[in-house]
Amino acid sequence: MQIDDEIEALETRSADVQNTDARQVSRDAGFHPPRRSLERRPDAVRDAAAELTVVVPTYSERDNIAELARRLKTVLAGVEWEVVFVDDNSPDGTSALAKTIGATDPHIRCIRRVGRRGLSGACIEGILSSSAPIVAVMDADLQHDEALLPQMLQEIRQGADLVIASRYIEGGSADHGFSGMRRWGSELATRMARSLMGTQVSDPMSGFFMIRRETIEEHAKALAGEGYKLLMDILWTAGKSLKIVELSYRFRERHMGESKLDALVTVDYLGLLFSKLFGGVLPVRFLMFGAVGLSGIAVHLLVLNLALSTLHFTFALSQLTAVIIAMTWNFVINNQLTYRDARLTGWRFFGGLLMFYLACSIGSVGNVGLASWIYSFHATAWVAGLAGAIIGSVFNYAVSSALIWKRK
Repeated sequence: MQIDDEIEALETRSADVQNTDARQVSRDAGFHPPRRSLERRPDAVRDAAAELTVVVPTYSERDNIAELARRLKTVLAGVEWEVVFVDDNSPDGTSALAKTIGATDPHIRCIRRVGRRGLSGACIEGILSSSAPIVAVMDADLQHDEALLPQMLQEIRQGADLVIASRYIEGGSADHGFSGMRRWGSELATRMARSLMGTQVSDPMSGFFMIRRETIEEHAKALAGEGYKLLMDILWTAGKSLKIVELSYRFRERHMGESKLDALVTVDYLGLLFSKLFGGVLPVRFLMFGAVGLSGIAVHLLVLNLALSTLHFTFALSQLTAVIIAMTWNFVINNQLTYRDARLTGWRFFGGLLMFYLACSIGSVGNVGLASWIYSFHATAWVAGLAGAIIGSVFNYAVSSALIWKRK
């Protein structure tokens, strides 16, 4: 008995030492526990592991997350669930509020992403953080009807792999949540996606769906993780192997705040579509950068003709004017579209513009030099020119991504 008592005393002292060390490590890491423990509300305690994880990507949605959490608790009563807010370091304190709510409610989790932006990437990160067998993706702006979640869950339980909330089947509508331009862009992109993918899904651009987590785990490396439409990426990558069910819903008006998505999202979506057509070898951002470059050529030729025929400039001055305006055009469009998640504003915009001029100038020198070298081997002119243009574009893209629109 004496030995047993001594062993028990040693174990107690060891546990005390370990707890003391753990507290010291926490203090060294900058974590200071609250002076009084937070009491969890009895109705918030989960008795079992979550069956469903609802992933909600956020950026400046502080005014909506408490209301969304309240609605989820109502419609998912009787379900073991959790919601994961994946916040892209919102300046309005979205993540801080989510974590404050989560401190007393085990249904609420929050991932704060620093130096990373993008809706699809946030959704993938949230899904992969879950251990629940089923995950749903929805927006934080309350435009998606959370009351549909139990029915979606029931379809998964009955054997579906993917359940899509659709605005474009009988009973669905997007009349209240879309501007005219966004509606037109969404319908155009939907028609193109259905044609190119050969899918019968009515709403491949939906941001509201539920899926078995193992599907994302299996195909995570093949997903682009760029842009704003994860569902289309999933359909392209794994759609043919999935049992898909569509349920109708009415897209609602935004509850609070302003939409971060505009008509340019359609262009981003088309970039993802063409990236998939190329087998994912070319990044979405590079394809968009190249498309902007092509539009810059049109601007260059238009300005050159105007300067020569209307302003009567010399050819050298006309060419110089056209080059500067075309480069400025490319920078502005890339800043608004290609690198919208790292958009430059204020004085940083002008600093970035000057750096873009320099990068394009160096790229042009490399373009001409390589093309001339290839042509010296009696290559066809268009082959030499194309090779030079490709090298110049790759250089400009690399410099732009690494130095001008670098992630914070």
